[in-house]
Amino acid sequence: MSLDLSTIREQFPSLIRPVIFFDNPGGTQIARRSLERIVSYLTFHNANHGGAFTTSAESDAVLEQAHQAMADFLNAPRPEEIVFGNNMTTLTLHLSRSLARQWNAGDEIVVTRLDHDANITPWVLAAQDHGVTVRWVDFHPEDGTLDMEALKTALEDRPRLLAVGYASNALGTINPVKEIVRMAHAAGALVYVDAVQFAAHGPIDVQDLGCDFLVCSSYKFFGPHAGILYGRYDLLEELKAYKVRPAADTSPGKWETGTQNHEGIAGVLGAIEYFEWLGKTFGGEHISPDEGRYEGRRLRLKQALTAVRAYEFELSRAMLETLSETPGVTLYGPSDERRLEQRVPTFSFTVKGWRPRRLAEELAKANIFTWDGNYYALAVTEHLGLEDKGGMLRAGPVHYNTVEEVHQFAEALRRILLG
Repeated sequence: MSLDLSTIREQFPSLIRPVIFFDNPGGTQIARRSLERIVSYLTFHNANHGGAFTTSAESDAVLEQAHQAMADFLNAPRPEEIVFGNNMTTLTLHLSRSLARQWNAGDEIVVTRLDHDANITPWVLAAQDHGVTVRWVDFHPEDGTLDMEALKTALEDRPRLLAVGYASNALGTINPVKEIVRMAHAAGALVYVDAVQFAAHGPIDVQDLGCDFLVCSSYKFFGPHAGILYGRYDLLEELKAYKVRPAADTSPGKWETGTQNHEGIAGVLGAIEYFEWLGKTFGGEHISPDEGRYEGRRLRLKQALTAVRAYEFELSRAMLETLSETPGVTLYGPSDERRLEQRVPTFSFTVKGWRPRRLAEELAKANIFTWDGNYYALAVTEHLGLEDKGGMLRAGPVHYNTVEEVHQFAEALRRILLG
């Protein structure tokens, strides 16, 4: 069964507004189930951790459910491998400090210019603190793909860590993460994957990828502002966490410093429950129970994200057609319709004679919401020579958007450019 967009859009209260949300790469709209979980938590279960009374026990139960739900979402072996935090940036800064304790002067780490700065600067700062060399891997400007030969060369000196993105939040490029992990492990490196931009667009299986760490943010996949870290249990147990003394000495408690955003974590649970509904309702034709090792909620989540991926190919085709037919547009990132599997529907471009901010403002007047600038992917705009030109305009539909909205975007863009 293909996605029924009218039914899906009913699951998002904010979509009642007469606007087109193409600002999704910076944050999606919240699913009703997520919102209901937040309200329910604050209304009925609001308490701090570890108390001897009812609401505290109920609160802890919700948080345990959320850890299990995220383990299912990422196909992690156990819920203790899931760590919640304020956001991906904070989690990465926290973990980088712990990992760097194992580095020695003269060691090397590898980062890429295709990444969000949250998967670059925390590692660069940690390297500077410990006298560690940072090796940079570029991407090909002509199509936005990572330079795999340069990565291979960077791994030859057996670095301690490779930080790499699953999908570029600026160009939409999907990296061949499983292959990259294999290459890095063969060189003796740990792999830290930023999956923030990919999580809304396709299924993630950390066991299949083989990565050591993976981070994502629920506000990018229809939940509240919260960050989630997956880490291999042996590594999370081995590493020293910077925490206060009464905190737990085992994962995830040793990493979830201070009182967490309990209502936000409850909202993450609701976002996963939305995906579970989506898989149960629309995902059956994509993966059947006898096709693999998934079962129960993990199967339904896999079905959901596979259905989303299939539908979003339609959105990507429509966006590529729009941008290729609009005079003056330069698209950055994968642009070949025959290779849609190499991108998510996140499109960044410039228009001759227009500053990206001004174009975003004009589109906003037409009730079409887009982003401009560098989106914290500073290394991308620097490498493309666009940082001092205002960056790029970014439009990113997700599965609650329609092809008709892409057509409306195309009409508005051409009307604006014609003056």
